[in-house]
Amino acid sequence: MVASDEAGDEACVSGQRICTASTGSEMEMASASAITDHYARAGLGEVILEALKTAGKDIDKLTPDDLAPLDEHHPRGRSSTVDLARLAAIKAEDRVLDLGSGIGGPSRYLAKTFGCRVLGIDLTPEFCRVAAMLTERTGLTEKIQYQQGDALEMAIADQSFDVVWSQEVAMNIADRDRLYAEIRRVLKPGGRYVFADVVASDGRSPHFPVPWAREPSASFLLTAEGTRQKIEAAGFYLRALEDQTGDCIAQQKARANHAGSPAVLGIHIVLGREGPRMLENTARNFEEGRTGLVQGVAVRSAEPHGSSWPRA
Repeated sequence: MVASDEAGDEACVSGQRICTASTGSEMEMASASAITDHYARAGLGEVILEALKTAGKDIDKLTPDDLAPLDEHHPRGRSSTVDLARLAAIKAEDRVLDLGSGIGGPSRYLAKTFGCRVLGIDLTPEFCRVAAMLTERTGLTEKIQYQQGDALEMAIADQSFDVVWSQEVAMNIADRDRLYAEIRRVLKPGGRYVFADVVASDGRSPHFPVPWAREPSASFLLTAEGTRQKIEAAGFYLRALEDQTGDCIAQQKARANHAGSPAVLGIHIVLGREGPRMLENTARNFEEGRTGLVQGVAVRSAEPHGSSWPRA
């Protein structure tokens, strides 16, 4: 997850802000550092284990379901991961790259449910360490590995994966052309890019902070149609693109109606002190139509980018 500053001639919509980025490795590294700082939380592993103990979990013998309330860092939580796995038709023989793997919720769900092998990559070193620790405690280390890395420059051989999986990662990335080209590079021909993203909606800026950014300079939202165009231009056939905004709003309202004291387990544990405000703004942005939520599956063509593909 990196907010790249090499956007070239393309403009990137972030709320009402149109960002044309500068070039240069120093600017790019500064952006990567800012994103890492945003997500990092010192002692996160210990905080999570303490919360799990308080919730009555056996921290030496955890299951992916035990962890789901706090390791599915998405507006729709575990249901987003389940839906994407259905759309992607994940199989045991698939080799999956979880891009922006966070603390490992989706990778553990996929490995446990389908038996596939997963490599998780995340820009934030603390997330990688916590993901590995929790995966060991769920007994899934033979199926899953994690490494720190940049989505725009992955140390991965060409055509290595059947599936690239990405949930709520692209919002930090200005250079979508480069992102989607890199995803295409590591996918085998016919491989699937499976994604869920928050998107710009009515042109108004989101309320900040939100889980992916504390202020607008780290947020790079495209519209759903802009996302479609960028993915197709990179050499993908978009097999499915679904609007999940309404379902997300319904889930958020249901949670609010049953809210009492803060839950022992939840993504607020990962988000830290500003977590409640971030979650409130996320719900408000969806409800006011400032942002939307989409999920989809795109298939890598055998042809170079720029090919014409039928619309899904």
